[in-house]
Amino acid sequence: MTEFVRISPFLRWILLADAATSGAIGLLMMFGSGLLEQLLELPPSLTRTAGISLLPFAAFLVYLAARQYLSSSALWLVIVINVLWTLGSILLLIEEAIEPNGLGYAFVLFQAVGVAIFAVLEYVALRKSAVTVQ
Repeated sequence: MTEFVRISPFLRWILLADAATSGAIGLLMMFGSGLLEQLLELPPSLTRTAGISLLPFAAFLVYLAARQYLSSSALWLVIVINVLWTLGSILLLIEEAIEPNGLGYAFVLFQAVGVAIFAVLEYVALRKSAVTVQ
């Protein structure tokens, strides 16, 4: 049996905020990769690829937010993707896979913390949502 949750106003707001943030950062990283390389010393191929990957994710979030009900597994997928993005961002810095300047280091950490906050808020919203079994 699949569990569905009713989208509360709080959950809808969180999904839309995550979508807006993901879309905006995705566009910035996709179209501004050269500028980000100059300002942050981040590899343009990394920022461009990361930006491109965020756009379908943002669209998926908008799709989910527009529904009245969604499967809890779809919301878990969003949470897991956000957690993996956060961990991947931190690992880039820990493993020294990239060598950003101080501002670039702060940019990577700031967006990782922001994504982690969305994951936590989505988890809280899932736990507070009424579950129906169908």
